[in-house]
Amino acid sequence: MVVEVGYAQAWDLETRVPWRPISVEEARERDAAGLPYVVIYGVAGREAPLEVRLVSWRDHYVGLWVYDTQGRRTYNLDMRLLNDPMRLLHRYTAGWHYTGPEMAEFDEACPRITVELFPDGRGRRVEEPQGKRGGSHGTVPRVRDDERWTVRPVFGEWPLFSAGFHGLTEPPVFEITEAAAAAEDGGGIAPATCWRPPRPAQPGPIGELFRPGVRVTDGYHPEMMVVEPRRIGALRVPSGLLAVSGPDIDNGDGPHITVPVPPGEYVLEEAQARHTYHCEWEGSEVTRTDTTAVRLLVSECPAATWEMARRPDDDPRLLRENEILGFDTDGATGCFADAGAWEPLLALFEKGLIQGDMDLDPDVFEDISDSMYLLRTRDRASGGELAAFATTGDGTYPVWVGRSEAGEVVGVVVLVEGMPELLPEGGATVGA
Repeated sequence: MVVEVGYAQAWDLETRVPWRPISVEEARERDAAGLPYVVIYGVAGREAPLEVRLVSWRDHYVGLWVYDTQGRRTYNLDMRLLNDPMRLLHRYTAGWHYTGPEMAEFDEACPRITVELFPDGRGRRVEEPQGKRGGSHGTVPRVRDDERWTVRPVFGEWPLFSAGFHGLTEPPVFEITEAAAAAEDGGGIAPATCWRPPRPAQPGPIGELFRPGVRVTDGYHPEMMVVEPRRIGALRVPSGLLAVSGPDIDNGDGPHITVPVPPGEYVLEEAQARHTYHCEWEGSEVTRTDTTAVRLLVSECPAATWEMARRPDDDPRLLRENEILGFDTDGATGCFADAGAWEPLLALFEKGLIQGDMDLDPDVFEDISDSMYLLRTRDRASGGELAAFATTGDGTYPVWVGRSEAGEVVGVVVLVEGMPELLPEGGATVGA
């Protein structure tokens, strides 16, 4: 079988057409420079491609979509280039098994199997035989090393990964063709529907959550007004190393996240937003103020950038779309603490909150009421402190570090729930 091969700068997932077709020579140049490009494989007489591959070495990413004759995506392969430049990790695969030609792409009832793999041998396989509407079954995948990794082919020598999906028993003959151009290129800007490498979670307008008068929505309440941040005392960090962690999970490895800061005492704050809703029980409008984030304020200087803090072994190259790194909790609790006194502070936290012995010494334990902050403990030997705060659930919470133009830490923020969205100026709500 003759398989036609075309190149382009991008691929529009919605219209299934290439954006800005390029020659094989230009694709080779982009490959060498690490710039993103796509490769489209098709056969004459078939409207849908066999498969499309997106290569972006600067993002350590190679992605693959396989299409059926109806033009539906049936298989996704996410590969990552890590420390070994000669092989690719099969980071994630997903397969959809459509029950008939009439079933829509990614229908919620479509059976699906996903597999996640990590370079250290970990992994997870999830079967959803009734799609998202039914139950799921998770197992640890048993894969060989050659199934976890793929040798990185040189440019122009990539195999047709979907040959088995399309029933091709003989090696195909590749023929370079000019990809069909999209009808409109948007004035040089790729359409929003164009495929791009996965991006980890972005910080969003974190600074605005502490700026009174800013209007936001959390997805549940159409409009919320940011009010003055609430200050809940201070935290002493004499060691110069701030810990942000789940105090309810202690593996003996120390705090989950650490951030270097100048030794000192820093203000603890809650970002709050006010909203009004109709209370059916009272039969009237009720105004309520909710906490959206907690912050350790290092400096009054505004943050020019925000970055997601990570542990020493965290590899951001493994993150998929909107995935996060952060601290873990199974008790809906996080904390800011002096990492230099982590073990004694953690022991005091467990004694004070879990055992309920806070009345033993008011100089060591401080119960914080009517706040997302719960408890402050103080290590007498070092002077270091721990301030525990509530989150809205279990799981992993990202830690956002704000930096000034000079790169200095000005604040460390944890969103106690999802990131609110800014509302536009002029009174219109999002989606209105």
